[in-house]
Amino acid sequence: MNYKYSHCVYIGRFQPFHLGHLYTVEKALQLSEVVIIFLGSHQVAPNIKNPWNSEHRQSMITGCFDAATRDRIIFAYVRDRLYSDNLWVSDIQKQVEMITDASDSIAIIGHQKDNSSYYLDLFPQWDYLPIDNYQDLNATAIRDLYFSGSDDWQRSSQLPPSIIADLKTFQSDPEYQRLSEEWRFIQQYKKSWSVAPYPPIHVTVDAVVVQSGHVLMVRRKASPGKGQVALPGGFINPSETLEQAMLRELKEETGIKVPTPVLKGSIVGRQVFDNPDRSQRGRTITHAFFIQLKSGPLPRVKGSDDADKAWWMSLSSLEKNEPRFYEDHFHIIQHFISQI
Repeated sequence: MNYKYSHCVYIGRFQPFHLGHLYTVEKALQLSEVVIIFLGSHQVAPNIKNPWNSEHRQSMITGCFDAATRDRIIFAYVRDRLYSDNLWVSDIQKQVEMITDASDSIAIIGHQKDNSSYYLDLFPQWDYLPIDNYQDLNATAIRDLYFSGSDDWQRSSQLPPSIIADLKTFQSDPEYQRLSEEWRFIQQYKKSWSVAPYPPIHVTVDAVVVQSGHVLMVRRKASPGKGQVALPGGFINPSETLEQAMLRELKEETGIKVPTPVLKGSIVGRQVFDNPDRSQRGRTITHAFFIQLKSGPLPRVKGSDDADKAWWMSLSSLEKNEPRFYEDHFHIIQHFISQI
């Protein structure tokens, strides 16, 4: 059979893979010999937006096709680059060039549903294949039903049978219970702000404290992100400056045995991180402070307040622990340590 393209690129998070996604892959298979499915948000810690890791999603999608069709599908993973579209595009370009041996017969397929679909315009070197919205399916709505405890998510008009079976199995996993609790927390959190005359914008602070090749981390004690690795930080009080709030949160959560004047005098950088999707709680802008302490023995720390553990993580182990990080804290650390 002669195909119009050698390869067709399809990028998504597929959380979960529904019939609209299946429809798109089938259209791509009609036009190209091979379909490259990029699984986005690779290495993200599980949350209600990204419940399933890349390996699990690949397994779910593979189960929707017969053996012959699976031979025509190649999976690739791509990390989020919340603060650099160029790095994200470069990651995809490099992988596509390797997979296709720099073929000039490539297309990208997708549906322009809203502002989040702007990425389809970032690859002008490939033909764009627009696809209609299949039955108005929405993965966010499916996840809401799934984690709310409703059985409506199982409707056959939304999900392939193999996906339904997989998600039923996942409901017996302790991770499903944790994510359901987090989903309920987020819903209640947003409801508490529903009476506000306008959508709230939250302001937080984070401390990136580095000494002798280590960065100070905490483990979150409560939802959202219970048990995940995070930077010490939190919301500012009405009477505080950003710097005062950061120093207070740092002391409260880690008990770091360094005098406050020394911490304050060791601030060597600060940066605003404001990606609209960085937090599941709603629009949350954080101001991160980079504290570079002089080399020497690592100060004693102990988790307290909103953290049940505090410790010094070696910079060499950051990438290994990336799938455990809360929100965009891994990216925040990467931003600062690249300047050391």
